[in-house]
Amino acid sequence: MSPMELNRMMRIRAGFSNWIEIVSGQSNRRGSSTFGAMHLVDTHAHLYLPQFDEDREAMIQRAIEAGVEKIFLPNIDLDTIPLMHSLCDRFPQNCFPMMGLHPCDVNEDFQSVLAQMRLMFSERKYWAVGETGIDLYWDKTKLDLQIASFKIQIEWAKELSLPIVIHARESFDEIFSVLDEVNDERLTGVFHCFTGNEAQAKHIDGYGGFMFGFGGVLTHEKSGLSETVKQIQPEKIVLETDSPFLAPMPHRGKRNESAYVRIVVEKLATVLGRSIHDVESITTRNSERLFGF
Repeated sequence: MSPMELNRMMRIRAGFSNWIEIVSGQSNRRGSSTFGAMHLVDTHAHLYLPQFDEDREAMIQRAIEAGVEKIFLPNIDLDTIPLMHSLCDRFPQNCFPMMGLHPCDVNEDFQSVLAQMRLMFSERKYWAVGETGIDLYWDKTKLDLQIASFKIQIEWAKELSLPIVIHARESFDEIFSVLDEVNDERLTGVFHCFTGNEAQAKHIDGYGGFMFGFGGVLTHEKSGLSETVKQIQPEKIVLETDSPFLAPMPHRGKRNESAYVRIVVEKLATVLGRSIHDVESITTRNSERLFGF
């Protein structure tokens, strides 16, 4: 079955379904009818990783059935590029590639790696630069290398008029130091998997061109994000999963997948005191503005 036929089949099946069932055994849970529902966007998912090798097509079918029809795939390193391309070629209406070098994979040879990646922008369409940024959770010894790699990819984003996808883990101060220096009206993007506090959110908002990506961590009680997200303009929020990582409740500790965007929508609607339809509509429009699709 071709991807186009698969999409058509899933929409037909979904159109006759009364309720979306994301969590097994909870068919009466609060949700929205798939028939005529807003299409959702997973702005960040690594669906090409081996965690999905056993059921990748079925997993994408579940996402489509849940209304998640567009999934943006950030690159990690040189080895993941063919895997990402293959998945996007297999599902061209659903999976959209980004190109960048993940901060955890920045090594001494990063300039050579980036040079190879830069050439690829002339070979096919990418929807963003990333993911890039700074990660000091695992290794603080490569900070200078990560900063240098981050700055190069920021320049790509400006040159190519593409959004940049920023990974920030235990590194907001370091990232702010870079952005305070290089930010201008040409730079747009998203702080993926935002886990910062209100002050950090205000700092990011001051740059003018950035959105905030929220995923499964929002549903984790001790994350503190329920209070922080209230201080962010809804027009600056996009949805993500970071699959296969950071699954929402009640799947925490298990593999994440794109269909679980629906769980994030429901949590966000509860926190903001808005309808699920409003959250769907606003975040999808935000994704459209972010990626220009």
